[in-house]
Amino acid sequence: MIENFFTSIFVLLFSFSPTLSNDVTLIEESITIAPDTEVVSAESVYHNLKANSFTLPEFTCFSNAFTGFKKLKEAGKVKKNLLTVIDFSKSSNTKRLWIIDMNTQTVLYNTYVAHGRKSGNEFATSFSNVSNSNKSSLGFYATGELYVGKHGKSLRLDGLERGINNNARARAIVIHAADYVSKDFINQNKRLGRSLGCPALPNHLNKEIITLIADKSCLFIYHPTKSYLNRSKLLV
Repeated sequence: MIENFFTSIFVLLFSFSPTLSNDVTLIEESITIAPDTEVVSAESVYHNLKANSFTLPEFTCFSNAFTGFKKLKEAGKVKKNLLTVIDFSKSSNTKRLWIIDMNTQTVLYNTYVAHGRKSGNEFATSFSNVSNSNKSSLGFYATGELYVGKHGKSLRLDGLERGINNNARARAIVIHAADYVSKDFINQNKRLGRSLGCPALPNHLNKEIITLIADKSCLFIYHPTKSYLNRSKLLV
């Protein structure tokens, strides 16, 4: 009788324990292994980028962009395998916008881009999600539809981070061409011109760039501002 009792207990424990063990392992993997995989993946892509004679974005900027891009792709928030990266930690006198074809890991464009006039002079240092602030907003965007406005052919943007850039469409933060985004303007004024918050592009590249990235591609505007880096849920 006692022997049968212990046999039953042994069978019950044996049949139950593997399921419990597997569940615990999966939870631990999702917490401790996945982040390491993301870092390795970002490094792998970065070191395999075909620069096309362009200067690459710095790794920290790219790694943040790549982390959010992957999450947005998985969530269906962006559709195209194109990643536009803007690094507002750099001087506006440098080419600080990159467009990367993530399928071929090729840099397609590297050019100038403006920041908001109240974000700073040569360097952008202050950012806002508030209407009429004339400041740029950081974070991740999905590109929207093309339209023709006062700056000609332009591209609407939808901010994907609440409290950080989600007012972009209401603020009319768009990509458009501007005369003040040029090497000539820099030579005459010692800095690039500034917008009302829009990431404005050079006249000669605007149409081909916005046509390429329109309709649900990913745009990331980077700056090592701790208030953004600690707040963004797409960088966790």
